[in-house]
Amino acid sequence: MGGLSSEQEISSITGNCVLEALKRKGLNALPILVDHQIGDTLKSNPIDLAFLALHGTFGEDGCIQGLLEYYKIPYTGAGVMGSALAYDKLKSKEILKFHGIPTADYEVFYNSPGQKADRSLDLPVVVKPTNQGSSLGVTIVKEEGQWQAALKVAFSYSDEIIVEKFIDGKLLAIGMNQMEPMPIVHIRPKSGFYDYEAKYSSGKTEYICPAELDEDAVNRCKQVSKQVFLALKGRGFPRVDVILDHEGIPQVLEMNTIPGMTPTSLLPMAAKHMGLEFDDLVVEILKTAQLDYTV
Repeated sequence: MGGLSSEQEISSITGNCVLEALKRKGLNALPILVDHQIGDTLKSNPIDLAFLALHGTFGEDGCIQGLLEYYKIPYTGAGVMGSALAYDKLKSKEILKFHGIPTADYEVFYNSPGQKADRSLDLPVVVKPTNQGSSLGVTIVKEEGQWQAALKVAFSYSDEIIVEKFIDGKLLAIGMNQMEPMPIVHIRPKSGFYDYEAKYSSGKTEYICPAELDEDAVNRCKQVSKQVFLALKGRGFPRVDVILDHEGIPQVLEMNTIPGMTPTSLLPMAAKHMGLEFDDLVVEILKTAQLDYTV
């Protein structure tokens, strides 16, 4: 937990919640704070399984997964390739489009001399870095005067950004228990934008679980979440985020391979509706720990 990314703080909160749950279950669990000496730390603290509560760069992008593969330590969450694909918003978009999975139209911008700065998409659009989570660096651009500022914010996180057509509709989170979708959570931020503050500040967002959807809409959302799980090489308990548009089509935003496990997190919310309490959910996730490679 912890790590080297801009999501270090929320990762530590997730990690401590998981740690206490494992201890309450009687397991011999210890916290490992990830820094540049993580290799030495793993050598001096031999472990049987790694519960990954890391968010962001080096945690969700395949880096720590690759290191654990070398040490032959089974870990939770997606494997090396699944982590890398799901974390890179551009690559995951390309894969979704290839498989015919509904997702917003998009274009890419690069922070380098001579690169284009003019959009082909009409407003409103969503501007985001390709390699960040927790809505960091994300801006909804509704007016032309906001465009350049949105680019500047996104480029402060990454030299490659993605601009998506804004889709109006219901923001939904679909937790996955392997290939089995969990109850859907409807996310209703009071500000209208599910940003960092809305995600992690109590009282800033209303959550409805299960989402108040008709049976057909639920089935469409669950079917698309299965398609995403397969296309992006999901494993364990990821979360697929979609916007159900006004035509009833679930437009895929992303698959989060290491969902948050905080008091306001969505995966525990869905699990609780299934009768799976937080501590039991943590153990079930731990049971999915495995390696990609055997040598």
